[in-house]
Amino acid sequence: MMRALALWILVSGCVVIASSQQPPGFNLPAIVHVDRNWFVRSNARKGFPVTTAYTTSDEPVTYGLETNGPPAPFVIDPQTGVVTVNDTLTDKENRSYSLWVTTVGGSIPQRTEVYATITDTKGRRPEIPRPPVQGYFNTYDPMRLQPKDIPPLLTTKATTVYEEITVPETTVGTTLSPPKPPEDNPEIENKVAGDDTNKSSEAKEESIKNGDVSLTMIPLVAIGSLVVIVIVVIIYVWKKNYPRKSEKKDKDDMSKDSSGIVLQDASLNMWERPRANSNRYECWDNNHLQLSEETSITKEEPQDEWEFPRHRLRIFNIVGEGAFGQVWRAQAIDIDGKKGEQTVAVKTLKENASEKEKTDLIQELLVMKNLGSHPNVVRLIGCCTDKEPTLVIMEFVSLGKLQQFLRDSRAERHYGNTHGGSQFLTSRDLTHFAYQVARGMDFLSSKGIIHRDLAARNVLITEERTCKVADFGFARDVAGTHVYERKSDGRLPIRWMAPESLYDDIFSVKSDIWSFGVLLWEIVTLGSTPYPGLSAGDVMRKVREGHRLEKPEHCRRELYNIMYYCWEAEPSARPDFKEVVSMLERLLCTEMDYIELERFPDHSYYNVQHLDGEKL
Repeated sequence: MMRALALWILVSGCVVIASSQQPPGFNLPAIVHVDRNWFVRSNARKGFPVTTAYTTSDEPVTYGLETNGPPAPFVIDPQTGVVTVNDTLTDKENRSYSLWVTTVGGSIPQRTEVYATITDTKGRRPEIPRPPVQGYFNTYDPMRLQPKDIPPLLTTKATTVYEEITVPETTVGTTLSPPKPPEDNPEIENKVAGDDTNKSSEAKEESIKNGDVSLTMIPLVAIGSLVVIVIVVIIYVWKKNYPRKSEKKDKDDMSKDSSGIVLQDASLNMWERPRANSNRYECWDNNHLQLSEETSITKEEPQDEWEFPRHRLRIFNIVGEGAFGQVWRAQAIDIDGKKGEQTVAVKTLKENASEKEKTDLIQELLVMKNLGSHPNVVRLIGCCTDKEPTLVIMEFVSLGKLQQFLRDSRAERHYGNTHGGSQFLTSRDLTHFAYQVARGMDFLSSKGIIHRDLAARNVLITEERTCKVADFGFARDVAGTHVYERKSDGRLPIRWMAPESLYDDIFSVKSDIWSFGVLLWEIVTLGSTPYPGLSAGDVMRKVREGHRLEKPEHCRRELYNIMYYCWEAEPSARPDFKEVVSMLERLLCTEMDYIELERFPDHSYYNVQHLDGEKL
């Protein structure tokens, strides 16, 4: 069937091409472009340009101007087609003229009828009664108005006998028929004969025009028919070959809806389940969004490479929760350039989150988008910001936050001072944790980022015991000034803050160095709360007075010196992260245990929980 259809199309094309061949001497008339209605003020002087006629033909054209009545005060340039005033118009106000713009060029002359009206000096046109409204606008077609002072339309070459002809009383209308001339008047007889000759020549001319039009229309109609046939064949072939693709897409959509992958209101009931027992992966408090469609937030760019379709996320259980934020374990389909399902962490905000928390979540997302990849920094995989709720999709770190991991290892007594392939937590493991965090912070500071909330609770650890700096809700991009001044209130990590941050609200890389010294103390004490036994107010006062965290009994002086170096009162005297990485690297190159875990005192350190006004 397809072969027969193709053969038929080929034959039709040949017929069309053969029929579209123009006969010798065939020439399409030039299309004349000219304003059909001229309005000229009565105070226009001679030589005033009225309009311009032009054609689309490449052949030379000669323009002309004819009148259907008394002489008109206009003249046209035969070469340029510019129409100008050639007589005074003061005595012709409110008078109308019917004219023909003619073109002579090629084998077919062209005439275009135009109307000219002389207005008053202010350009006001004569009042014209308007016909009933037809259509959307109250428009008036000037072509329906018979111009004023226009004599009946007669053959132009027979005008010499108009005054000699008597019109019978029974004549009706505007067309006059001359009576039969007397036999004894040879002059009139010759004029009437000439008139008949003119009429026959005009009839012949009209027949030629009709033949030309038919020759033009035949190939156009044939070509149009061929185009329609080709379009129909293409549509038929497309529908025959591609229905399975659309059916497959419909089935995929149905399977998504039925499987509960789509994050809509119906699927949010799973989020109401009891909180998970483990808090190993905790969101910082100021940044997360409960799934809701009642609020609105600024959208990312439509073409954002980080955007991920919501319907390809399957939410499972909550793995971390703060005052305003939540972190969920989820399965993402075909994300991060990998086929199939992949476990990810999804950050959101609760319904009671304020605009400040929403802004912090967007700030964290923007920071992570611009960071790039580093093995000791939690990596952004994607986001959903096209509508509420905003979702931040990150790599899933299985063992959760370092603070809880250290506390669990202390409680289970899974530590020792062995080297090599031991499965227990060793002194070298703890030193390596600090080294990895320092490397991650060195990467962040090189990108102009200050963390502002560096602590063991904001460091995650993988099953391979790789530490990754996380939670950028407090982070700020200060590549230009290297200093950030806090402008808003909120829960503060007082026990990890430098003196200039506590009293002057000034944050910098050097204040992050101070926080790293406290984090190193947390690692040595296996997740203990800094400044045990002191309230937040006491901590602030003692830090300003020069008091520092004491050296743990089981920590050697070489490692404690690094902590103390980070706690210099003057920010400029503190090291940068590159120096800290270098110092910890030198410790790792030795065979000495700088944390003597067998001497760890079970009851010397304890964990402070739920203190108002500060983050722990």
